[in-house]
Amino acid sequence: MTNYLSWLFNQLKGWSMQNYLLWFFSFGFQLALLISAPITTVAVITFTGALLGTLCVLSINAAKSVNGWLGLLSAACFIYAGYTAKNYLSIFEQVAYILTLDLPVLLAVKSWNSDTVNNLRKFTPKAWVISIILTLIVWVVSAYAIGALTNDPRPIIDGLAFAINLTAGIICFLRYNNQYIWWVCGGVLQLVLWAVTYAQGDATLAMAVNSLIYVANDVLAFTVSPWFNRGRKNLGLEQIK
Repeated sequence: MTNYLSWLFNQLKGWSMQNYLLWFFSFGFQLALLISAPITTVAVITFTGALLGTLCVLSINAAKSVNGWLGLLSAACFIYAGYTAKNYLSIFEQVAYILTLDLPVLLAVKSWNSDTVNNLRKFTPKAWVISIILTLIVWVVSAYAIGALTNDPRPIIDGLAFAINLTAGIICFLRYNNQYIWWVCGGVLQLVLWAVTYAQGDATLAMAVNSLIYVANDVLAFTVSPWFNRGRKNLGLEQIK
């Protein structure tokens, strides 16, 4: 167990400087939000989830398998935040992340790093069409269902954010680097969702800020991550064809 924990900790090393700077920026921003408002259970859990979640997406950016545990722990925090805010599809979104991102990594944690870095792909025209159609179908079905069956006050935005991010998780599981186009779009929709939720008094500002940090990470991935050829060149890796 000690060796395993040490190995996991070492997965936090060797990232690009930009990744570390983004996490410390997130930590400072989230801490300022936490101490500037009443400290409640929701605020503390959201703060914890935001820090773990940022580490998770940065570790995916760096293709490090510690993202499995980080994703699992942050998902638990975000499920609680989504439930208290009545953004119910954000709960299903976190469950989808657990199934498509966290558990596959945990089941192959020792081999995930090299398997992922050495087996990345780009979309074919067919993959583009399938992914876009899947996103639209999930949006329509999920938005209608959550609006009809629950008291979710934002089913259209909640449904679109869920659809985009669910598709992104599946694309990531299949090791296509085009996932980051979906992550950027999904992050923007999450930012809108949680900003509206905050404006309506149903959540803390921390979730909107967390979404903004995620968008910054996704944009950063295009330049420094081994998921893309520019980052692979800097790391001395073979180019994705």
